[in-house]
Amino acid sequence: MIKFENVGLRYGVGPEVLSDIHFTLESGSFHFLSGPSGAGKTSLMRLLYLGIRPTRGQMAMFGQNISEMNRYEMAKIRQKIGVVFQDFRLLPHLSAFDNVALPLRIQGKKEKDICKNVEELLKWVGLGDHMRRLPHTLSGGQQQRIAIARAVVTKPRLLLADEPTGNLDDEIGYKLMILFEQLNKTGTTIVIATHNEQMMDKFRHAKLVLNHGELSVETPRIGKIKKILNEVF
Repeated sequence: MIKFENVGLRYGVGPEVLSDIHFTLESGSFHFLSGPSGAGKTSLMRLLYLGIRPTRGQMAMFGQNISEMNRYEMAKIRQKIGVVFQDFRLLPHLSAFDNVALPLRIQGKKEKDICKNVEELLKWVGLGDHMRRLPHTLSGGQQQRIAIARAVVTKPRLLLADEPTGNLDDEIGYKLMILFEQLNKTGTTIVIATHNEQMMDKFRHAKLVLNHGELSVETPRIGKIKKILNEVF
């Protein structure tokens, strides 16, 4: 589904923030994206949701070379991607219901189907009693759940989430991770950027680890072996 070959990224004339990134994500895979602050996680996520293009190297998504796409083709690819931004990016003049319904309306779905899907999803994330409220009247955690519901309502082929449980209590955070797991089992490829070591230990998926703009891939088995070796030595 996703292939990076020697991808580099710099902003303006500054130094590269990502250097020689090389990895492949298979369809239906689940990865955590981790690394210290300033490692380049946000920049890599921007590349993945096609917010920017790489400065150099080859990047392909859904079998298409990104560098060869025009704006129309990029827009079609973005419709296959759900994104949970760290700052939520909810539309302030729309209710919780209408924020979540927006991607379905853009796709031209029937209003009857939209109502059913959106209501079920908002109830599932614990916001069934807040569907008609505007974002500014809700807490940060509630806004985050709206953003997550909006990202998954179309059942995207690729879901990207930047610290999706950061403002949530443990119970809600765990419940949303189960939602991501269920989506993954239906075939959605998932990448979650997080600092939450407990969550990564509980849901043992492969990790994309960024450090100083360079990336390595760590499987759950390798991660466990490294932990044991560190404890022994």
